[in-house]
Amino acid sequence: MLRLELDKLLKVANSDEERKWLMDRAVPRVPTSRMMGLSKMLSDVGHAGLLPDTALALSLHDYQYNGPDPDMALSKFRNRQEAAAAVLELVNEVVRRVEELRPRVRWSGELEEALRELKDELNRVGGKP
Repeated sequence: MLRLELDKLLKVANSDEERKWLMDRAVPRVPTSRMMGLSKMLSDVGHAGLLPDTALALSLHDYQYNGPDPDMALSKFRNRQEAAAAVLELVNEVVRRVEELRPRVRWSGELEEALRELKDELNRVGGKP
């Protein structure tokens, strides 16, 4: 998404330094410490709703490192079931956004197959599509 919207992001960047950072660092490799800011920028150029999705992805990232936390001091998930439900929600959102962006990218049979397999697996585990 960052690559697809780079021209728009460069226009809303606040400084030449930020524009250079977007081109040299953000697009090739998104640092977790800047994901919320980048999501806000993408929201500003037309991709509404990314901030909550990004916050969920970062919470899952914390869970990956800290594991379940009944006291919720280090992780937003008390147990594996809560984390698994969040993963399913996030994957469904990724599927939705991929389908939304499909007309704007070179779409191959390999990508179509990967998306179909992902949807089939979501359906198998009861996570929708």
